[in-house]
Amino acid sequence: MTETEQKAVLTLCLMAAFADGQDERERAQIKRIADSLAPGSALDLAALYQDVLLKRRSLEQVAADLTTPETAQLAYEMAVCVCDADGAASAAESAFLERVRAALKLDSKQAAAFAEQAAAVVSVPLPARVGASPAEPEVLPPERIDTAALDKMILNYSILNGALELLPQSLASMAIIPLQMKMVYRVGQAYGFELDRGHIKDLLATLGVGLTGQYVEQIGRKLIGGLLKTVGGGLLGGLGSVATGAGFSFATTYALGQVAKQYYAGGRTIDAAQLKQVFASMFEQAKGLQGRYATQIEQKARTIDVNQIVSMVREQ
Repeated sequence: MTETEQKAVLTLCLMAAFADGQDERERAQIKRIADSLAPGSALDLAALYQDVLLKRRSLEQVAADLTTPETAQLAYEMAVCVCDADGAASAAESAFLERVRAALKLDSKQAAAFAEQAAAVVSVPLPARVGASPAEPEVLPPERIDTAALDKMILNYSILNGALELLPQSLASMAIIPLQMKMVYRVGQAYGFELDRGHIKDLLATLGVGLTGQYVEQIGRKLIGGLLKTVGGGLLGGLGSVATGAGFSFATTYALGQVAKQYYAGGRTIDAAQLKQVFASMFEQAKGLQGRYATQIEQKARTIDVNQIVSMVREQ
């Protein structure tokens, strides 16, 4: 993609992020991401963020910069994924996406098919415990928890999400957030807590890992880091690109899992400030660990069938 096309993709993603307003925490996270990703560079996300907020360019003007069918389709898919990151698109987001599709002159059936796939990925239900009671669950004492098994599960989810980040297909990246939510759910379940999506979203937002913002950050890192050099086919930039994209998803997932362990082991009594401190510490630790598992991430990426993403998310 050209620099102009990259800017157009990022701009459409930011427009998608604000299509239904977003709450203050999510808006603040997106601003933080924009400020931190390559400030002053040719792909200065902070400048694009300001352009979107001040409505300096229309959707149609941005769409006009995407001159090939491949880049137009990619931009649409990424916009869909941003809108769906916190759940299936709202009415306002759906209306925005239809405007995007029309501006990009995409086939309506093909666009609808992708939107249905994306909605299916984010709508995979959390795993219910067999025989679970609606009553307040028993909070299990630490000595009854197999923490080694939990650590292994967290690592497996981290490796899988790192591998998904290497794949060029939009749905592969789309699967990362639902898998993170399932991981947190399973950690809470191990400690006796039956969680719902609302609780998990609130926990992630408290940590500064909002769902929409996280997907915007994934896209920004891919484009600014030069990982998305071609459209369609092959792994992003080759498997040698593990350290940039996969490292981010690996570290984020690992840190979320470890924070969830501490949070539910403590009976959900850790306050927001402490949770953020633990997450920041675990994220730095995970960035150091990523190199150790780079080969496993690469190997996992080679085994993923993107055509079976929904089934894969459901089975994890």
